[in-house]
Amino acid sequence: MKKAIYGSALLALMVANAVHAQPGFGWHSGDLIVTSSNTASNQLLVYDTSGKLIEQIATGGAGGVSGNAGGIAQNHDLLAVVNFGSGNVSVFRKSPEHHLLQLEKQVPAITNPVSVAFGRGHLYILTATHIESHSIDRFGVASSADGEAQLVIADGSAAQVGVLNGQLVVAEKSNAIETVDLTDDGAVTGSTKLVANIPANVNTPFGLATRGNDAYVTIAHANEISLIRNDAVLTVTGSGTQMAPCWVTLDGPFLFSANSPSHSVSRYAVYGQKIIQDAAVVATFNGNPTDITYRDSLAAVVDANGSVSHVSVFDVDGDGNFNLKSSATINNVATNGIAIVPYDRDSND
Repeated sequence: MKKAIYGSALLALMVANAVHAQPGFGWHSGDLIVTSSNTASNQLLVYDTSGKLIEQIATGGAGGVSGNAGGIAQNHDLLAVVNFGSGNVSVFRKSPEHHLLQLEKQVPAITNPVSVAFGRGHLYILTATHIESHSIDRFGVASSADGEAQLVIADGSAAQVGVLNGQLVVAEKSNAIETVDLTDDGAVTGSTKLVANIPANVNTPFGLATRGNDAYVTIAHANEISLIRNDAVLTVTGSGTQMAPCWVTLDGPFLFSANSPSHSVSRYAVYGQKIIQDAAVVATFNGNPTDITYRDSLAAVVDANGSVSHVSVFDVDGDGNFNLKSSATINNVATNGIAIVPYDRDSND
């Protein structure tokens, strides 16, 4: 297997320091934590759970995305990364022999991509103005879209896409939360439409997390998190002392929000139509969190401040408590997206 791994000079430029909190052995041994440099020559940065950089791979595209979440998505042995500046998405595949990643292809998008998600045998690409679907078969992700729809606002403020049962949900920062239907085969069909009961004080929908028919969407500048089900907002909960919940991820009964200006992660209990803040702060950071992800008792957060970014990895116990496992510092403030690639567990995000 050939890998585009860069030499020590570029490694020194991108990575200032890696702090190893504990060895990479145990349940998560072999898991990978990935983010992207999001620079003009975009690169996938691959870490082990101890914070060691083990791969640095050119995506073949240009970065430049901001104000989004889900810029990286993982599904089985596939990984997708947005290249905002070059208008395409790079698809990587995990080697079954070496459990490392290699670039497989670039998928063109209608316009600049900001967020990606896998589901229903498709890769979904949210661009600045459209949502599109690309089927996946044994040959990989199709280059041509089998469905597309223009966003409700379509002014370049698109933030994130998520997959529901038979639908996609999209957040646009220009105060739109919308859905679009999927065919039985998973292709985008019809037009996007606003969900009902959007609060009168809605101010900047940002990130979201989905499960089944439920979508939890942050209303960052209103300091709220909302529950969307069946094309309507059912519940809205304030974020309390923590300002601007931006990005969220689900863990069983818990929803975790990364609160950018508060430099923190909060924990909420979610069940039925309830969203209840269980702990205002379960983790803190020196910078502003820009994305968060969770898988199998492991959470990862990327934050940025000054001229550097950080990738922090946490063990998460059954009560939803975060315990820092490792942290890596990157000499680049633009770093975007975060995902966990399991070593040998064939499950979806």
